[in-house]
Amino acid sequence: MGRRQWRGRWLAGLMICLVSMLGWATMGWAQTQQNPPQSSQKQEEIPDAPSAVRPPQPLPPPPAATAPETASPPAHKAPPLTDPTAPIPGFPDNATQPPPPFSIKTVPRGAATPDKTDANDELFKITRNVNQVMVPVRVTGDAGRIVDGLLDKDFAVYEDGKKQTLNFFTSDPFALSAAVIIDLGMPDAAVQKVNQTFSALEGAFSQYDEVAVYTYSNTAGRLLDFNAVGNKLTGALDQLKYVQGRNNGPPILGGPLGPQGPTVNGIPLDPNVPHVMTPAQESHVLNDAILAAALDLSRRDKARRKIIFVISDGRELHSTASYRDVLKVLLTNGIAVYGIGVGGAAIPGYGKLQQLHLPRAGYGDILPRYASATAGQYFAEMSRDAIETAYAQTIGDARNQYTLGYTTRATPSEAYRHIEVTVDLPGLSVYAKDGYYQAPPGH
Repeated sequence: MGRRQWRGRWLAGLMICLVSMLGWATMGWAQTQQNPPQSSQKQEEIPDAPSAVRPPQPLPPPPAATAPETASPPAHKAPPLTDPTAPIPGFPDNATQPPPPFSIKTVPRGAATPDKTDANDELFKITRNVNQVMVPVRVTGDAGRIVDGLLDKDFAVYEDGKKQTLNFFTSDPFALSAAVIIDLGMPDAAVQKVNQTFSALEGAFSQYDEVAVYTYSNTAGRLLDFNAVGNKLTGALDQLKYVQGRNNGPPILGGPLGPQGPTVNGIPLDPNVPHVMTPAQESHVLNDAILAAALDLSRRDKARRKIIFVISDGRELHSTASYRDVLKVLLTNGIAVYGIGVGGAAIPGYGKLQQLHLPRAGYGDILPRYASATAGQYFAEMSRDAIETAYAQTIGDARNQYTLGYTTRATPSEAYRHIEVTVDLPGLSVYAKDGYYQAPPGH
């Protein structure tokens, strides 16, 4: 092919391409004229922003209502909640709302009034006040050992001479609430002997018991509140090991240790202090110490057996509380007193001597009387081994007793009620409290 012929064909193809591009451009322009772009339309849907100088214009009127034949059916309107007979949406027209399952009354707090009762119903209500009486009982044989295996039919309980019907009986052991009272007003030899037995005293209690510690001499005080047997009890008893008792000799009236203070050649260093040589007044407030422990025990759990465990020579002098008043508190709250007589109380014949009640010497038989009236126990022991043995026996006997219960009519009276417990078996000794005072209501 010649050059002229090839050039002609190339020009012809170029012309065809230009014509095609021109046609496409013409078609796009025509469509643009028929359908102008969206941006050129008048944007009536977006209202103008409010002007700061022109007052606000009224809103446009709502659109005209649609003709009834073209309008869509109205939506179902829910009935008011207060109308129980209105039709329920989604159910047939004849279906009504079911009534509530029960009547609900709403009143302001504290404004509700009780329903009225018929006066005739009150005529058939019988009110009877009863009082449950619990009686721990210890039964021993000829050798003084606890006798077990007895049944409720073996016991008989009489209150003021009338036999009672038992409604409670058990021989199971009880956890103890024990108040330990230690006499620090004894001679120092007796105090130091007691201090050496504290480990045996602590070992006599179980892990389920709670123990408080009290001390007394001229005054009574609580050293440890009720706690489980453990480190607190050990610490309190260890603290008492450093306490000394009274001097065994006569009272000191002179010298640097006398009550008048330091002196030089019999003349006080302080001239304002009067030179009076009077022995200090001695006190042994045993009644006050037992009363303080009894009041604290009265607030302990009723499911526990409550006891007071006293280690003392038994002397009572210058207490504020009397024996009769303290015994009433003990019997009202069902508290038994157990005592270990040490020092002078362990001397043979000491008990008979103290029955003489010498003037200004106090009483020495108070502790055995407390133990006898509350069905506790009292031991007078001289040696350290005997004291430790008494710890285990008394606390073990307090825990392992028979417990009898009966109901009696509770009259609002402070009269003393006598109790007698018998066992229909020969050769046995029965120990129970002699009686009780009725506790106040709600006690």
